[in-house]
Amino acid sequence: MPIVVNLDVMLARRKMRSKELAERIGITEPNVSLLKAGKVRGVRFETLEKICQVLDCQPGDILEYRAEESEA
Repeated sequence: MPIVVNLDVMLARRKMRSKELAERIGITEPNVSLLKAGKVRGVRFETLEKICQVLDCQPGDILEYRAEESEA
């Protein structure tokens, strides 16, 4: 998938655990884990906003677009 979730990187930079993030943004820890793994089909802007507030970052710090390499 060309969209990469770098939430684990931001958590490490902020020295924060998934459990703490989940508590502070009001979602379950399993949902944070699914988001970190990129196994979600979407994320609400409200949730993204809360993540950015707690981690003091921009959406682009969490979500990254990587073009897929085409097979020749």
